[in-house]
This record gives sequence, structure tokens and C-alpha cells, in this order.
Amino acid sequence: MRFAILRFPGTWSDRDCYRVIHEVLEQPADILWHRDADLSGYDAVVLPGGFSYGDYLRTGAIARFSPVMAQVIDHAARGKPLIGICNGFQILCEAGLLPGVLMRNDSLQFRCEWTYLRREGASTPWANGIAAGEVLRIPISHGEGNYFAAPDTLDALEQRGGVIFRYCDEAGLVTAQSNPNGSIRNIAGIINREGNVLGMMPHPERAGEAIVGGVDGNRIWESLIAEALAVTA
Repeated sequence: MRFAILRFPGTWSDRDCYRVIHEVLEQPADILWHRDADLSGYDAVVLPGGFSYGDYLRTGAIARFSPVMAQVIDHAARGKPLIGICNGFQILCEAGLLPGVLMRNDSLQFRCEWTYLRREGASTPWANGIAAGEVLRIPISHGEGNYFAAPDTLDALEQRGGVIFRYCDEAGLVTAQSNPNGSIRNIAGIINREGNVLGMMPHPERAGEAIVGGVDGNRIWESLIAEALAVTA
């Protein structure tokens, strides 16, 4: 399948995504500048991590008004796969494609470390290849990854299986100690109602080769690719 990786001013994880998707997993991929991107020929869209527009005003708030976002919203509305990683997750929330907001880490410090994530929730092509309860090891790198939503929004999200990844320990136990940023209910990744849009703070593209510390991030890309192949088979 063909991936579009969007680049905003301040994006820095686009090349990491490209390396894993194109060079490691051997899928067609292009890095597209946000002002002149055409998403019509792409199967999946990636909003990578970074500091779009320097995170001025609020994380993701300016990128949300980028020229490409109308196409991103249309892509999602047509049920096509869309992932926002770190800053990309923040942009998806600002654009209203996912509920909630990402706030300053409760430590008020930037966190760059490996974390454990437990697979939960409903069906989504981004994680259907990962068994419920399975634990992945994927790093974070952010200062504003503290997920928050109103109690009724959280309850609705949980009831529909919208929480896909939750911070946990190596054994899969969800604890306060395993939460790196204060995210409410240890939430690390969520999907929309249709399951085609995934937002997550950890960086799967940083866990794509053994030489960098692990390959668990590939499970997310591979899950999506496998579903696409199954549909065309």
C-alpha cells in the first residue's frame, strides 16, 4: 500500500517514518510538503511527530489550519487509514478527528524513554494483528503527551473500545508508575468510532530496527499492511 507522510514546518519524524515504511517494510511512501500535498493517490496518511510551527499557541493548533488538512479530514471521512504520531496525535485532536487534548506532562519535563503499551479496545486495521492484552515496547519523546478528556467523553471512549494502547509495565499491568506523562487512565493511543484513525503518543517509527533497540513498532504498520493485503486477496 502507498503511504503519504506529511511534513509541516517543524516536523522532524517524517524521515524516520519514511525509513521504516519504505526501506524496512518495503512499502511505497512519499514525504509531502503540507502546502502542496495531493493525497488522492495514497492508501494511508501519516502525520509524524515533531514541533509543527514551533508549537506556538498550542501543540498542533496552527497545523490544524494547514492547507492539507481539508484533504486529511476527507481521507478519514472516506474510511481510509490515518495515523497521527506524537505531534500528529495532537493535530488530530485539534482538528476534531479524535476526542480530547494533549497537555503538558505532569512532571513538566520532556520525556524521552522506552515505554510499554498494552493492546486493548475495538477492531482497527492499525492493531488487529496485535492480540488483546499483548504488550509492546515503544519509546516516547514528548513534553506534552498528557492525554485528557472530560469524564463523559472518557466513558464513551472506553465503552466503544476507543482506547487501543495503554501505558503499562513489562508484565502488562497498568500502574501509576508505568505512566510516563500523567495521561488520564494511562491512555497512550486512541481510535475514532470507525477505527480507521489512530492517534498515539509513542513513536512506532523509532522501534523499527533491532539496532535502535527494538522492532515492536513494526507490528502497527504490519497490521495495517496485512489487512490491506487481505482485502485485495
